[in-house]
Amino acid sequence: MTTVAKSPLSVEQNATEVPWWAGNFRLTNLSGKLLGAHVAHAGLIVFWAGAMTLFELAHFNPAKPMYEQGLILLPHLAAQGWGVGAGGEVTSTFPYFAIGSIHLISSAFLGYGGIFHALRGPATLENRFRFFGYDWADTGKMTTILGIHLVLLGIGAFLFVAKAMYFGGLYDPAVENVRVVTNPTLNPARIYGYLFGAVGNFWIAGVDNLEDVVGGHIWVGGILILGGLFHIATRPFQWTHPLFVWSGEAYLSYSLGALALMGFIATLFVSVNTTVYPEVFYGPALTIRQNFVPYFSSPDPEFVTSRTWLANTHFWLAFFFLQGHIWHALRSRGLDFRKGRVSEAAILPKPIA
Repeated sequence: MTTVAKSPLSVEQNATEVPWWAGNFRLTNLSGKLLGAHVAHAGLIVFWAGAMTLFELAHFNPAKPMYEQGLILLPHLAAQGWGVGAGGEVTSTFPYFAIGSIHLISSAFLGYGGIFHALRGPATLENRFRFFGYDWADTGKMTTILGIHLVLLGIGAFLFVAKAMYFGGLYDPAVENVRVVTNPTLNPARIYGYLFGAVGNFWIAGVDNLEDVVGGHIWVGGILILGGLFHIATRPFQWTHPLFVWSGEAYLSYSLGALALMGFIATLFVSVNTTVYPEVFYGPALTIRQNFVPYFSSPDPEFVTSRTWLANTHFWLAFFFLQGHIWHALRSRGLDFRKGRVSEAAILPKPIA
């Protein structure tokens, strides 16, 4: 018979003693309520995307470059080929209005779902909805959830591929127009050459053509989906059990660490890449200056472009995500920051029997 081992405990385990501002910690063992918090959070993100798109559209001046207007969302949509033509000129703002409106409408449904699960739905899902229920210490269930997320990310990558190849194409700064990518690069030597430094400069941010960009998304999307299906169909190998802490706070720390890594990569990408982030929409590439802390600036230090805003924002968000990762990782191992030592109540990880 398979039993689920107990995971290491975080320092504060009694949710009734946790103040309201501790957020989702109070919902650690309430899977239904935690689902509501996550759905509501998704609604807030989608609401911001829709509202900010419409806000930028309301202030957009077609006579001026996007990067001079402090815009961050419209340049993304323009780079994906929405509403632009030759030379990056905006030919129609309707796609921006439609996309912003769709996000706003979607956020309302997500917000309703979050409120329902937070106030009216069952506090826990394990008994009524077994498939959606979980135990943080159930390693098989946790990797299944990981697998589902990986599959969804892979689908997202292929949606980008579909837009590039079948639904209007992307803006290509090399030809200064929107074009359909008909022959994406599938050669692994070329794609992985960026990853291992054999192709281009600035690591993967050195990609300089849309064929490689789309081909890279095909490879990443395929790996994500295959990896997701693998994690859904299997349980963690025995040798992996002592390598990880199998608790809710530990998973939070892993997630924050991944976000920090992606944030730093995005900082490099938006700073130096002018294929995915065309200069006509984001402004000229940035230079990396070394002081006490590296920061990214426009070649003209008095002129702040959209690229400058995005690069510095990504850097500092990633920096604070990294601090959150370290904080929660140490707490998941039993470190009590108030006492400055590991709590005697911490339990060492045990594998599934």
